[in-house]
Amino acid sequence: MTQQINEATFLVLTAAPQSGYFTPARLSELATQFPDLPAAKSLSQDAVEFALQSHNSELAAPLAEFPFDVNWVDGANRRKKMLIADLESTIIEQECLDELAVVIDKQAVMVDITTRAMRGELDFEPALKERVAMLKGLPESALQDLYDTGITLMPGAQTLLATLRAQDVFCGLVSGGFAFFADRIAQRIGFHRFQCNDLNLTDGVLDGTVVEPILGRAAKAEILTAWAQELGLTPDDVLATGDGSNDLAMLKIAGMGVAFRAKPAVAEAAQYTLQHADLTGLLYLQGYSESQFQTA
Repeated sequence: MTQQINEATFLVLTAAPQSGYFTPARLSELATQFPDLPAAKSLSQDAVEFALQSHNSELAAPLAEFPFDVNWVDGANRRKKMLIADLESTIIEQECLDELAVVIDKQAVMVDITTRAMRGELDFEPALKERVAMLKGLPESALQDLYDTGITLMPGAQTLLATLRAQDVFCGLVSGGFAFFADRIAQRIGFHRFQCNDLNLTDGVLDGTVVEPILGRAAKAEILTAWAQELGLTPDDVLATGDGSNDLAMLKIAGMGVAFRAKPAVAEAAQYTLQHADLTGLLYLQGYSESQFQTA
């Protein structure tokens, strides 16, 4: 994973939430093992950062052996003014089509298509159309049932939104998923705006098609750029996060593009990755400490 490092650099380590990993004893062990590191600044018991003059590439391999995320963050313009987030498997824990497949007893085939599409093995648009076609005849009430009983927020989502909004950060949701769910999640945790795909309905029943044009990989990057321009910002002012191959374009143009618990190919291509941390890891990457977190 290639990262561009400017003069002011922060090495940010983020462990699993509530793990309390970075105890004084563990920090002492790290200091002994990596004597070139300066004193750690504690962001919480689960996150620390080190202020460095440059990226020490020799640290990459040995640090990768530990159970925490390792990211080198450019100190310039570190705190972003806009968040653009994917919805499914990022802000929420589920893939909605996969969950709906349970209702129609087609979970195995649906999950297989979703997995291959998110890995980049299938083109996003035809894979989406194929999966949605399986839902033909499903009543809209099934979507509400899923939202009520089967959709859960990713840990850290509410804290992320509340903290960024308290800092006047614009928060947008951009999803290859569906407006039915995005609208409700946006209202629930405070996204300013959302844009996503939608399902065609006839008399309250899904007709098995998606409203055109379909929002895919290129569209996500275009929306990021358009929203930033509208607010007088540049892509460098944007924090983008997602997990699938259709998120890669927006991750690559954002000033801080973070692959969150992503598929291996996506994590490898992204500049920043979080596999251990929850969504509060996005705050630690920007230099926020737990004492600055807001709750909904």
